[in-house]
Amino acid sequence: MEMIAPLIFLALLATAGFLFYKKANLIKKTIFLGKSEIQYAEPGRRWKQVLLLALGQKKMFKNPLVAFLHLIIYAGFIIINIEVLEIIIDGITGKHRVFLPFIGSYYSLFINVFELLAFGVTVVCVIFLVRRNILYIKRLASNDLAGWPKTDANLILVVEIILMSLFFLMNGADQALQNVQAPHYAPTGSFIVSSMLVPGLSSLSTETLVLIERSAWWLHIIGILAFLNYLPYSKHLHIILAFPAAYYSALEPAGKMKNMPSVQNEVLYAMDPSKAPTDAAPPTTFGAKDIFDLNWKNLMEAYSCTECGRCSAACPATTTGKLLSPRKIMMSTRDRLEEVAQNINQNTNFVDDQKTLLHNYISVEELRACTTCNACVEACPVSLSPLDIIMELRRSLIMEESNAPAEWNNTFSNIENNFAPWKFSPEDRENWAKEI
Repeated sequence: MEMIAPLIFLALLATAGFLFYKKANLIKKTIFLGKSEIQYAEPGRRWKQVLLLALGQKKMFKNPLVAFLHLIIYAGFIIINIEVLEIIIDGITGKHRVFLPFIGSYYSLFINVFELLAFGVTVVCVIFLVRRNILYIKRLASNDLAGWPKTDANLILVVEIILMSLFFLMNGADQALQNVQAPHYAPTGSFIVSSMLVPGLSSLSTETLVLIERSAWWLHIIGILAFLNYLPYSKHLHIILAFPAAYYSALEPAGKMKNMPSVQNEVLYAMDPSKAPTDAAPPTTFGAKDIFDLNWKNLMEAYSCTECGRCSAACPATTTGKLLSPRKIMMSTRDRLEEVAQNINQNTNFVDDQKTLLHNYISVEELRACTTCNACVEACPVSLSPLDIIMELRRSLIMEESNAPAEWNNTFSNIENNFAPWKFSPEDRENWAKEI
């Protein structure tokens, strides 16, 4: 049996690793279906953004209480992984608490830190469940999250509570076994949280305690490996992608629009025809109609979205009851990406499914409601940009389909003819000042 357990564990670990790699690789391929037009300049500033936004969670602290609660989960997730590393080594080698001989008297200190963090994670998960399902915080009770997104958010919180509870049960049973000097359960010192379970466990037989400890151990690591493979299907993929998303977030001043050089040059050539090249090829498309027309950064950001709703809470269009919700823009883009990924997985290459991101997933009304104020980007904890996607889709809508409201067309016509949004010739522009 001592030889079989490590083999079962290795098979489990290898299966979980392979399944995670397979899904992660498909997501990577799907992301890189986007255009490669990302600038990589100023790596120093970009690493600073990673440290401040992704690691330091700078923007989260605009709401200090929620930021502190999130920090507990975040710190717990990172630091408790050290304990998971010991469990994995134990599983591979067939040993128990493999770090204990090397750390000695400091071992209980480390486990107690993990237990305090685990307890904090459990409490915060309960608080977040209450916020979502009893207090009905507005941005967390939006129609954007109806159906699976709400279930996904609740499920991950419940799973976290179960994993932490198994951790405490495992340590509590371990402590009880140490007290009766059971073989293989070397003294570790008292554990600050799980020791509270010992009085209730002490009346059980040694065999029952071993069964409880081993069952909790196996269920804990199986749950962690299952969580690993759940990540790519969940909004919690942001745990990984928040870091590259922060790195590639815009360095330009907030609100700066990205012009199409080909279109911009046409305007410049109209103003000075002598500069127009004779062999310039016209652009093949304008803007984006589907995910293939967006750049890979846009697609990565769609996968990075944590659906927190801060973007929509800050959006003036959403606040005033318009159909637009920046969070929904990111979620719709990710839904389309997942559909394309399944298509590729089934057919090796993408087979036209007669659908597009524009119209099938994101409506004209949503795009027209955007004021391009940049509030969504400013509010996002890692500076994801729904605005970039909106602008590209709207550019396609207007320049490819000539689909714009009459008042917009009047403005475009005035800019084209008068070089300003108003219906006045350039010669008459200063007439208002003559009477001053």
